Amino acid sequence: MKQIHLAAQLPAIHNVTVWSDPRSRSQIAIESFVDLARTAERGKFDFFFLAEGLRLREHKGAFYELDVVGRPDNLTMLSAVAAVTTRLGVAGTVNATFNEPYEVARRLASLDHLSAGRAAWNVVTSHDAFTGENFRRGGFLAEEDRYTRAAEFLTTARALWDSWADGDVLADPATGNFVRPGAGEFAHRGQHFDIRGRFTTPRAPQGHPVIIQAGESETGRDFAAAQAEVVFSKYNRLDEARAFYRDIKDRLARHGRSPDALRILPTATVVVADTDEEAAAQADEITRAQVSPQTAIAHLEAVWGRDLSAYDPDGPLPEIDPEPEALVLKGHSVFRRGRAETARRWRALAAERGLSIRELMIHVHGGQTFVGSPRTVADAVDHFVQSDGADGFVFAAHLTPGGLDDFVDRVVPLLQEKGVLRRDYTGTTLREHLGLPPHPPRPEAAVTTATATATSTATATATKEAS
Repeated sequence: MKQIHLAAQLPAIHNVTVWSDPRSRSQIAIESFVDLARTAERGKFDFFFLAEGLRLREHKGAFYELDVVGRPDNLTMLSAVAAVTTRLGVAGTVNATFNEPYEVARRLASLDHLSAGRAAWNVVTSHDAFTGENFRRGGFLAEEDRYTRAAEFLTTARALWDSWADGDVLADPATGNFVRPGAGEFAHRGQHFDIRGRFTTPRAPQGHPVIIQAGESETGRDFAAAQAEVVFSKYNRLDEARAFYRDIKDRLARHGRSPDALRILPTATVVVADTDEEAAAQADEITRAQVSPQTAIAHLEAVWGRDLSAYDPDGPLPEIDPEPEALVLKGHSVFRRGRAETARRWRALAAERGLSIRELMIHVHGGQTFVGSPRTVADAVDHFVQSDGADGFVFAAHLTPGGLDDFVDRVVPLLQEKGVLRRDYTGTTLREHLGLPPHPPRPEAAVTTATATATSTATATATKEAS
């Protein structure tokens, strides 16, 4: 039987979080992050994940009022989480478009030291110039060059981490710690980065943090098979998930990697109640709260490119044609491409099933992934993994921070009884939790100046937006 890998995410900019629920607490206060992380650790989850937001979304020229406002720095919050947990991994998105390799490599190596080997990096790029305006870089790179930069960014960060050999920091009883000559020296020259110097942070417990990626394109999938160790997937329908799973796993052999070298984790939601009927009723209530009348109109506007505030969300779709090049909701990646085709499909679906605007948006968003009694949910999660639809899941709760309590308290024990989920941690590092091979130590005989070249443009296109 396959072992199930679990992660917890505190949702950010999308409408999974029902922030208007009176049981929801602050999305900024450290207590919310700590409480959810401790719940995940109690459930023996592999890691706790935070996305990164570099700009608040805007709707028709103003802040998008349906979002939770305020996005604290995720690595800072993860550092705090690492300090109050002992085994739970800490994974964060860091954008490779608006950062620099030296700074990111140092921060991630520091997080790995702070957590004693529990850090992971979700590598993404920015998808538009809107975010770049916060950095005075709006439009400074063509989209295909952003992906090239991201691939070279990862190559450069690895060169920095490998500039220290295991054992480069030596303990001398007379003088204290000292650094072996040559330790930390690096040089990299490529299309986007030309840097040399000495990396300040000694080699971290994992060598490299676990690398996470979310590639959907053909080249993106190939990059994941060549470089990533965890892949975030959007597929939580079993048929689609199994096709994606087989495709990614089959590619690993081409890069000399075994199927166990990479874990595939779709994002999922869960609703647990005493009976399946109660859970279904709760799931319907949650979904309707997530897709409020205002949210339904805003998402329709994102595709139509028009102000549709005069339309009834419980009425039919607009008869007017979309303006697919106009931007009404900025900073939203879901409906960024193919909007004309999306509008055509939505019209056909609404006409076929007689759906109102809000009903259509509820259908598009798909509702909750796992719904039922504890036994029903445990069986469904296990079946999904054993059927090779995934290696586990990243659960995003609709309430912060208590949205995973029922799953951890009522479903996790059943998965443990089945023998598919650990009863306790057997290792200390995130690599050990995930069953990943350790990153090879850098031999002492290695050249102290690590020089790397840029990864090809074709491979680079995989580091696409993942949040």
